[in-house]
Amino acid sequence: MSTVSGDNPVPAAPVLPGRRWLLPSAVVAELDPERTGRGGRPRRTARDWVVDFGCFVLAVVIGAMAAHTLTRDPDTPHALAVVDQWIGGLACLAVWSRRRWPLGLAAAMIPVGLLSNTAGGAGLVALFTLAVHRPLKYVGWVAGVQLALLPVYFWLRPDPDLSYAAAIAVTALLTLAVVGWGMFVRSKRQLMLSLRDRARRAETEAALRAEQAQRLAREAIAREMHDVLAHRLTLLSVHAGALEFRPDAPREEVARAAGVIRESAHEALQDLREIIGVLRAGDSDDAGRPQPTLGALDALVSESREAGMKVALDLRVADAAAVPASVGRTVYRIAQEGLTNARKHAPGAEVTVGVSGAPGDGVSVSVRNPAPPGEVPHVPGSGQGLIGLTERATLAGGRLEHGSDGGGGFLVRAWLPWGG
Repeated sequence: MSTVSGDNPVPAAPVLPGRRWLLPSAVVAELDPERTGRGGRPRRTARDWVVDFGCFVLAVVIGAMAAHTLTRDPDTPHALAVVDQWIGGLACLAVWSRRRWPLGLAAAMIPVGLLSNTAGGAGLVALFTLAVHRPLKYVGWVAGVQLALLPVYFWLRPDPDLSYAAAIAVTALLTLAVVGWGMFVRSKRQLMLSLRDRARRAETEAALRAEQAQRLAREAIAREMHDVLAHRLTLLSVHAGALEFRPDAPREEVARAAGVIRESAHEALQDLREIIGVLRAGDSDDAGRPQPTLGALDALVSESREAGMKVALDLRVADAAAVPASVGRTVYRIAQEGLTNARKHAPGAEVTVGVSGAPGDGVSVSVRNPAPPGEVPHVPGSGQGLIGLTERATLAGGRLEHGSDGGGGFLVRAWLPWGG
C-alpha cells in the first residue's frame, strides 16, 4: 500500500507491524480487513489456537474437579451425575465456538449451568469471551442474570464443602473477576486500535498537508509566470503587429521594433528558464536572478515608453530602498500587470502610475488609464492576472481593488502594509 502525495507515491507504513501470529484474530481483522476467512470471519492466528486450547483445557480441568466433587456427594444419584458429566463435556466442546458466537454461547451457558455442575468452567470461559468481544451492556445482562440465579442454584444443589452464603460469595467474586479481566483485555485491544487509527490519520493528514503545500507552491509559480511572461509577450505582440500593419515604416523604426522584439523575447526566455529551474530544483522564490523591487519601477516604465506607450510615473516614496522587498516586489507586479492590461485594452491612452507611502502608513499604488482614443479590437483575456494580484496583495496583508473609474477608463488600486 502507498500514500500518494502530489504526483509521487510515498510508501506508507505496513498495515500490521511485527508478527501477525502474535496478535488476536479480532485485532488482525480490524487492522487488515482483507485477512478474513470464509463467511467474512477472521481467520484464527497461532495465538488464537494456543489460547483456545488453553481455555478448553481450563474448562475441562474445572469440570473434572466439579465431577469429582459430584461423585463424592451421597445426595446425588449416579444417573444424575452421569447426565451432569455428559452435559459438562458437551459444554467444554462448545468452548471451541466461543469466538464465532460469544453472546449466544454465554446466554446458552445460563440454563446449562443450572443443569450441570461440571459445566461451570465452560460457563466462566464463555463469560470471559463475551466480556472481551462484546460491549458492556451485553456483559452486564448475562453476568447479572448469572449472579441473580446463584442463590437458586446453590439452594437446589448445595456445595458439600462450603456453606450456602460462602458458596454464593465465592462464586459471585469469581464471576466478577472473570468479567473484569475480560473487560480489561477488551480495553487494551481498543486502545491499541485507537492508537493505530490515530497514526493512520496522522499519516493521511501529513500527506494532505504536503500535497496542499505543493499545490500552493505551484499556484504561486503559475502566478509568477503569468505576471512575468504576460508583460514580455504583450510587448512582442504590439511590435509584431506594428511591423505587420506598417510594412512601409522607416528603416530606423523597423530596426527599433525588431530590437525591442529581440530583447523582449530574450527576457521572456530568461524568465521562463528561471521558473523552470525553480520547478526542477525546488529552490525558493528568491533564487536565480534578483527579483524586481520598487527600485526597478523606473526601468519598467522606461521599457513601456520605449514600446510606444504614454506612461506618467508619480513616485512619492522618500526612500524606495527602505521599502521591504516583498512589498516592493508586489508593487512592481501590480504596476506591470496594469501596464500590460492598458497596452492590450487601451492602446494609445496615457497611463498614470502612482506610488506613495511612508513607514507606518503603508504603500499605495494605482494604475489608471482613460478610455482608449479609438476603437479597440477584442483582445482575449481570462482575468487571471487581476485575480492573482488580488490574492498576492491579500497574502501580503493588504488589499486590491479594480474596475471602471466612471469615465470609461480603468483603475487598479492597492494598499500594502509598511511597518514603521
